[in-house]
Amino acid sequence: MWTAFSLPTGSVWLSALIVLVDFGIRVVVLGVIPGNRRPTTAMAWLLCIFFLPYVGLLLFLMFGNFRLSRRRREKQDAVNQRIMEGTKDIASLVPEYDGPAWVKSAIELNQNLGFFPAIGGNTVRLIKGYHESLDLMADEISQATDYVNAEFYIMSSDASTNRLFQELEAAAERGVRVRVLFDHIGSLRVPGYLGMIRRLKASKIQWRRMLPLLPVKGQWRRPDLRNHRKILVVDGRVGFTGSQNVIEPSYRKKRNVKVGRQWVELMTRLEGPIVGTLNVMFATDWSSETEENLESQMAAYHWDTFEGGALCQVVPSGPGFVTENNLRLFNTLLYSAEKQITISSPYFVPDDSLLYAITTAAQRGIKVELFVSEVGDQFLVHHAQRSYYEALLRAGVRIFLYPKPLVLHAKHFTVDYDVAVIGSSNMDMRSFSLNLEVTVMMIDRAVVEQMHAVEDHYRSMSRELHLDEWLKRPILARYVDNVARLTATLQ
Repeated sequence: MWTAFSLPTGSVWLSALIVLVDFGIRVVVLGVIPGNRRPTTAMAWLLCIFFLPYVGLLLFLMFGNFRLSRRRREKQDAVNQRIMEGTKDIASLVPEYDGPAWVKSAIELNQNLGFFPAIGGNTVRLIKGYHESLDLMADEISQATDYVNAEFYIMSSDASTNRLFQELEAAAERGVRVRVLFDHIGSLRVPGYLGMIRRLKASKIQWRRMLPLLPVKGQWRRPDLRNHRKILVVDGRVGFTGSQNVIEPSYRKKRNVKVGRQWVELMTRLEGPIVGTLNVMFATDWSSETEENLESQMAAYHWDTFEGGALCQVVPSGPGFVTENNLRLFNTLLYSAEKQITISSPYFVPDDSLLYAITTAAQRGIKVELFVSEVGDQFLVHHAQRSYYEALLRAGVRIFLYPKPLVLHAKHFTVDYDVAVIGSSNMDMRSFSLNLEVTVMMIDRAVVEQMHAVEDHYRSMSRELHLDEWLKRPILARYVDNVARLTATLQ
């Protein structure tokens, strides 16, 4: 028998069990979550679990693991070993570079982390027109005689991309080996996904989803662990990479069309030995998704370099590399700059190291400019980005807002007159840790001048944000920015 002031025996034990489990979760995560994570990331997860133990733990189990499967890591390690063996004879090229010492140091860093050497003899053309880029890729595919390897985060069959798909289909029909990779979740979120799948199935194109989430087939992993790369290689002769996905410029969203929102991109067309390096990256990803080893293509590529032209170096990064190659390269270049740095990043959510690198550059007298969109397409990411503006402006960084409703999605930056960097990587913690990315460092003054011309165009289109204006924004807006900043660290 029990009184009004007591609980039934079963309820007492249940309450005690809940308290013990709750306490046990908190004790265990204190020693587990900080392992191999940034302190800010670990603290964000710990706060989430301490406030909401069961929900927080469930979210951590779903999203806390940022590593690829062991099988994929082993394949990446095998490719890295192959590249090391193939490039050992040209490692001596680095000391021959006669430019600034800090550039040579960056080259060496990239090769030590990503294993690809810097290779000369390349031709680089920057493409800022959205439809121009799609047309140029389609033109090259129409001339393919051996193979076409295409890899994009998002692919969509629509009015803007129809010709590119037609050329892929025609190439496959005439016997060209056409391989297509697209990120499963990235493309699935776009209207018309099933129509594209039907079109691919009806063709002779070989295609696969990257990092698929298909539990019925036993394919499961952290949902937001994505392959964000954009690569096209035709016959090993010409390659494309940059920020652009294969989709119409409003991303097939009715609300975007309604307000006139379109994505602004920058792609680069490459010819020369560097194209083979891009192809090795594709071959690695294709092998991971299909079990088909593109040995013949990799063996056909001779690691060599030529005098003249642009010196280029591909930098792979993502969960297959524990060293966060893109972040280390970005920080190295920012700390090495002697005159000016100009950055274009649609999602600028830096970790502490990158924030210190860019503000330190401005504080030591380097001219630092950052181009971002006035209004972002992703609510939390855009507000997290805004939370850094005050620190950047106080340090002397000039922030230019690309006019709405356009979305400046281009991902590139220049350092002095010596280095231009372009690729799929944003300057945010997701691109550093969770996404598979491709970055190309180009060491050539003519290429830098091309990119400076693009930056000049952005500047002419944009409005500069000043500190006094920013400090007057509403208190509620500051609150939302700060909350969003916390969520950005949950990796």
